[in-house]
Amino acid sequence: MRHDEIARRFNAALARSSRTVVIGGAAEPLYLPPTNARPAIIRYTRDYAQSALHEIAHWCCAGSNRRKLVDYGYWYQPPPRGPAEQARFEAVEVPVQGLELLLALVAGVRFHVSADNPGAACEDLPALERRILASARQRLDGPFGARTAAVFRALDPEWRDILNGLRCEAAYGA
Repeated sequence: MRHDEIARRFNAALARSSRTVVIGGAAEPLYLPPTNARPAIIRYTRDYAQSALHEIAHWCCAGSNRRKLVDYGYWYQPPPRGPAEQARFEAVEVPVQGLELLLALVAGVRFHVSADNPGAACEDLPALERRILASARQRLDGPFGARTAAVFRALDPEWRDILNGLRCEAAYGA
């Protein structure tokens, strides 16, 4: 699925009920909370489908108080980051990228783990990948929140079948 189709489906299904719209073309991703005059805005980078899904995953993971804050109130240290700053970054990113992985599977988009630290050696990219995969598997076992389920449904009405197929693969060690 292309980035513009992801945004179109999200906006068609969720813009009114969630007062949130997804818009591409940004130089940098950005979340702007709603005001009295406009809905919340999820801006994703340029024309990247993975960026759209990543920013939507942040929105799904953010609680109601965080959705009232610019960029959900998260700290962001631009790269390069040292080991302690990278660990702090990854603590927030692992659950987000775990959900992004599932969204990507439903949308038919290739997923790439992102340490978001170009110019610095990632201490252990395979360990980060394992934590993201474990987060995705854990999400498969638990109930999805209403916003997350609505996003899955917007991306593909057959989303439950897609994710149930993943459960079966995991059960058989595939």
